[in-house]
Amino acid sequence: TNLGVTQAVQEMGFYYAPDPSSQIACSIGGNIAENSGGVHCLKYGLTTNNVLGLEIVMIDGEVIRIGGKHLDSEGYDILGVLTGSEGLLAVVTEVTVRILRSPETARALLIGFPSSELAGQCVSDVIGAGTIPGGMEIMDGPAIQAAEDFVHAGYPVDCEALLIVELDGPETEVDYLIDRVRVLAEKNDAKTIRISQSEEERQNFWAGRKAAFPAVGRISPDYYCMDGTIPRHQLPHVLKCMNEMSERFGLRVANVFHAGDGNLHPLILYDANNPGELEKAEEFGAEILKLCVEVGGVLT
Repeated sequence: TNLGVTQAVQEMGFYYAPDPSSQIACSIGGNIAENSGGVHCLKYGLTTNNVLGLEIVMIDGEVIRIGGKHLDSEGYDILGVLTGSEGLLAVVTEVTVRILRSPETARALLIGFPSSELAGQCVSDVIGAGTIPGGMEIMDGPAIQAAEDFVHAGYPVDCEALLIVELDGPETEVDYLIDRVRVLAEKNDAKTIRISQSEEERQNFWAGRKAAFPAVGRISPDYYCMDGTIPRHQLPHVLKCMNEMSERFGLRVANVFHAGDGNLHPLILYDANNPGELEKAEEFGAEILKLCVEVGGVLT
């Protein structure tokens, strides 16, 4: 599994950076097939940025080794072509991944906002100021409530949006960056700011986010997960448009997304037992993805 790689090397002071929410169950092979990301992909990249070598079996049975124990190789980027190809080109039988030394310090901020638009603007401001957090995630009101009821992470349920920002590196640098992020959060009318004081508290901040999908499953019989990526500066506009669509379609939407790189995961809540709701959910989802493309984004 993805988490198994980190568990195998953490006693030596290393870890594997890409961490999909399903990391306790998803396999490294599956991560290669899908070019998976995770909450820390903003700073440390997707699977494709963390794979050094592959052994593959071609359709005719030929075994080929690509890459090695170094970051770059000559010629075409075959590693990049295979990572994310979903098994269409070859079967991957062995993977060499890049492990990183665990940071000296990692702390997270839990910031509550009165609106998703303000949370989105804070994300743009943080990145625009030249700060690259280890991870930066947004959850909106319905997702906050569902995650808190499920995990009891201490989330501020009276906020309309929650921003989790993790900063890592030398302790002095982390303290400096925390102050910079706090100033930008206050500028965007943050209602509450909590800073992790221990590793256990930092992990707790992330526990609710990583359990958000199953948590939302407790408040709706069905949900339809969309996946699009937009330019970061379009976050406030896209969130506002999705709220308007939600009212128009009469369906709730819970937003959980990788705010730092603009990767959205809107969860459209519906009940397939109610005639017409599935069709409405699909139409709603199509409009979200069209909006992503219209503002200069892509389907993922």
